[in-house]
Amino acid sequence: MKTEIVPLGTASAIPTKERHLAATALWRKGRLLLFDCGEGTQMRLLQSGLNRARLDALFLTHHHGDHFYGTMGVISTLALLGRDEPLVVVGPAGTEEAVRAMPGLANDWLPYEVDYRELPEDFSPQTVYETGEFAVTVRPVEHRVPCMGFRFEERTRAGHLDAEKARRLGATEHEHLRALKRGERVALESGDTVDPADVLGPERPGVSFAYVMDTRPCEAGRTLADGVDLLYHEATFGDDQAERAADTGHSTARQAARLAKDAGAGRLLLGHFSARYDTPAPLVEEAQAVFPNTAAAEELKRYVLDPREKDVSRRSET
Repeated sequence: MKTEIVPLGTASAIPTKERHLAATALWRKGRLLLFDCGEGTQMRLLQSGLNRARLDALFLTHHHGDHFYGTMGVISTLALLGRDEPLVVVGPAGTEEAVRAMPGLANDWLPYEVDYRELPEDFSPQTVYETGEFAVTVRPVEHRVPCMGFRFEERTRAGHLDAEKARRLGATEHEHLRALKRGERVALESGDTVDPADVLGPERPGVSFAYVMDTRPCEAGRTLADGVDLLYHEATFGDDQAERAADTGHSTARQAARLAKDAGAGRLLLGHFSARYDTPAPLVEEAQAVFPNTAAAEELKRYVLDPREKDVSRRSET
């Protein structure tokens, strides 16, 4: 099952004619996760073709307006659309208070529950959202205000079943094969057993994605990006503004590339570009000098993560 990453806004601080404020969608199996929610996110979701009603969780890195001010509108619109299932909102301490301060957005006014999961300034790395198929973990990063980065990772799947071998070993019933796929040992009427290890191929890794915004280069960012398939990292400034980046708690494109290289990331997307740059091309050039597999995030483009490609690469290595 493919996972799609869709940058909705790649601007830093203020929108430009070509770039919108920070928000990135993750679409998987007809369900939606949203990372950051700057002003205008609702419109960008509509333009992306993604179904906003399928939103399960919203992950906020911090409370600066370019990452946060669209949150209230999204919550309100979901209410107007008749939502009745809970919505998870992960963010820094004070998120619930800030949202509920808007008229009509207190939980007792909404037709659905908002499950706020707030993290204090000194929180430890942890899993903040999970299903049977994936988990989202969070770590604090280094910005001027409490800020966090996220990592989405699918769980490892069982290897492919060699059904022909299973049948030769006596597991001929459909239920036998289903149990073996689940990793369960099968007892046969003969008294023999068939072990999953005998009929399943190597475990298949899932895909991974790291979202690291508004931070100086830091160890937490590198850990979030460790071996990740796709890293989306802020590149607010170029080399010409390295001192300003350090002073304001941001990264340069070259610094993002060094982090991607050190972390062993597969691909690097750059975003969160300062309005001083009419085009991100110079930033991409600086980053590619360090990490060639770098591109500027294109708004509304779908970046596909396919676990089957990992299966192929793994088979080619053995």
